[in-house]
Amino acid sequence: MNSPLHQESVENGSPKQNLEKASCISALTLAYQSLGVVYGDLSTSPLYVYKTTFSGKLRVHEDDEEIYGVLSFIFWTFTLIALCKYIIIVMSADDNGEGGTFALYSLLCRHARLSVLPNQQDSDKKLSSYATEGSADTWDSAFLKSFAEKHQKFRNILLIFVLLGTCMAIGDGIFTPAISVLSAVSGVKIKASELHENYVVVISCVILVVLFYIQHHGTSRVAFLFAPIVIAWLLCISSIGMYNIIRWNPHIYQALSPIYMLKFLKETGWEGWVSLGGVVLSITGVETMFAVLGHFSALSIKVAFIFLVYPCLILAYLGEAAYLSQHHHDIESSFYKAIPEPVFWPVFIVATLAAVVGSQAVISATFSIVSQCCALHCFPRVKIVHTSSKIYGQIYIPEINWILMCLCLIVTIILRDTNRIGHAYGLSVTSVMFITTCLMTLVMVIVWKQKAVVAASFLVIFGSIELLYLSAVFFKVLDGGWISLLLSWTIMATMFIWNYGSLKKHQFDLENKVSMDRILASGPSLGMVRVPGIGLIYTNLVTGIPAIFGHFVTNLPAFHQVLVFVCVKSVQVPYIREKERFLVTRIYPEDYGMYRCVIRYGYKDLQQENYDFENRLVSEIVNFIETEGENEPTLRMQICTCSGNSDDEAVDVSEQMLSYPNQGETTMQSKNIGVLISQDGHCKRPHLKEESVHILRAREAGMAYILGHSYARAKKSSSIFKKVAINVIYAFLSRNTRRPEVVLNVPPTSLLEVGMIYHV
Repeated sequence: MNSPLHQESVENGSPKQNLEKASCISALTLAYQSLGVVYGDLSTSPLYVYKTTFSGKLRVHEDDEEIYGVLSFIFWTFTLIALCKYIIIVMSADDNGEGGTFALYSLLCRHARLSVLPNQQDSDKKLSSYATEGSADTWDSAFLKSFAEKHQKFRNILLIFVLLGTCMAIGDGIFTPAISVLSAVSGVKIKASELHENYVVVISCVILVVLFYIQHHGTSRVAFLFAPIVIAWLLCISSIGMYNIIRWNPHIYQALSPIYMLKFLKETGWEGWVSLGGVVLSITGVETMFAVLGHFSALSIKVAFIFLVYPCLILAYLGEAAYLSQHHHDIESSFYKAIPEPVFWPVFIVATLAAVVGSQAVISATFSIVSQCCALHCFPRVKIVHTSSKIYGQIYIPEINWILMCLCLIVTIILRDTNRIGHAYGLSVTSVMFITTCLMTLVMVIVWKQKAVVAASFLVIFGSIELLYLSAVFFKVLDGGWISLLLSWTIMATMFIWNYGSLKKHQFDLENKVSMDRILASGPSLGMVRVPGIGLIYTNLVTGIPAIFGHFVTNLPAFHQVLVFVCVKSVQVPYIREKERFLVTRIYPEDYGMYRCVIRYGYKDLQQENYDFENRLVSEIVNFIETEGENEPTLRMQICTCSGNSDDEAVDVSEQMLSYPNQGETTMQSKNIGVLISQDGHCKRPHLKEESVHILRAREAGMAYILGHSYARAKKSSSIFKKVAINVIYAFLSRNTRRPEVVLNVPPTSLLEVGMIYHV
């Protein structure tokens, strides 16, 4: 006789089949969603690739051989870089599902001691997302690890390398909206040739202002429109491509032969080589596929690219080349000229919408990059606003948004030409791709434990292609590329100075810690009157007593009976599970009433604005006290306490809510605090240690927040460059960035600041 479970399995399919079906549906759904977020930038490249490629002296050599050569370069570049490198190889190098430059750097830092972040602890390696288990080190990986650990300069150079790639990626957030919108709007001149170029620039600027103005609403409110727009755009350009192939040159497919690349370089020489800076624009946006990996999945992004994006774009490039082979004089506006007359205006509207979608995706990615840099102390503190309560990671940064808008408008107004913007854009894109290739080479050896020969082959194959394009775009520096260099080096200098100043501040704190003997000699009272309450002293140190506490001991007659040294730090992982976020330890014997709480965040974690921090902190401390010395430190409890009133107050000692079925008890939430209540409505008080009761009574008396406000000054013997960097630039950034108490969400009425000056 068949069991009910067996009958259900027969009727509905086996669990394995159902799981595979659900996974397939989930992958297809994510693939659909990824089209609007990931591929907006990449799919709008046909708007300006041919125009930029033939913008130089190459126009003198316009014939079918040159057009065939450019098409061959576009096809093989798109196939080798976008498909083979990113889709097949790089997408596998995720950091707990996250991608991008910082993900690769994070992987390397965890598997080798490459990180320059302060406050790294051995306990961080026990985090579930920190796992580095795998095959044993090979000779190659062991050699690289040993070399990196012994040479501080190598680690600093690697950090600068990563920062440079990050700055170039931020530059994409400036150039993508400018070139995409300007290219789309310029199509109107095909039907209104008398329209002056100034009007095109003005219309583009208006669209850019509107685009940046609506950023504060977040992408979640309009994201449902993104995918249909990109799909409609891809279907439009692929259909037009097939139409042009059939009508103008059915044999255009012959250009896919790599022989035409060699002919192109041989016949065009120097001009042909320099024009490759326009070809590289065909792969703008491939880095975005990897950077936004955490919002989707590798499978969904691969499915969307292989089955829709790749064939549609190849058809679009083939069709435009087929049209150009019969219309050499239309090279300056080949994309819009190749559109059949009856569908011109619908395609123009879709092109403009697609340009906006592509810009939106890059702007959102820029917000994420800046947020990650802030978490790793590589960017000044800025205001980060959560734009979605349902979708994690969708953020808006007001300061960055308006800076990007101003820079976009400046680039659009000054350059006024998609060719010159394309030269700057190509330099940013190629630099980021080459940096990714170098980091991937290290990942292959250190993380994947591949042989050095395999990693070197990857570097040679893809690195040589990218260096070819990088050398080509460098010769366009004077023709617009200088803006990319100026912006990237300015941003990198800002990030490096901020990181340098932050590290020096931490070094000062380490060198000026309060002596442990001094504290012990003062006794449990610390030589002061201990008043009721909890004092939270924020510090950058995970060990020792910060210097600001010495000022209190010396100058104040009283202090709180419970002292908690709070350190908020970043770890080289993307996310940290909530139950692993707090790390509580004791300082000195029990009667001193001193504790340390380290709060850990990953580089993609966002500090919660409406976070019941005080109750959570007290809960973790009490749980530490109750479980101290036990064999199972992961024990979680629900603790009820009574105030002076008859009403019971409760503190949730952890996220986990236990139920006791034998006693008929359930757990409920009230005011974000867990309350353990029996079925008859009475509060049940588990037995607490005296120290825990002491903490809870101190909590009822109130909390005070003590922050050190430091001012950096360069030493008199420092060089003029260091004095400018510290006394001028770092000081300016410190005064105009978001203050620490705002970032930490400290109540102003409970805040006490201590000023200190340190010399570096």
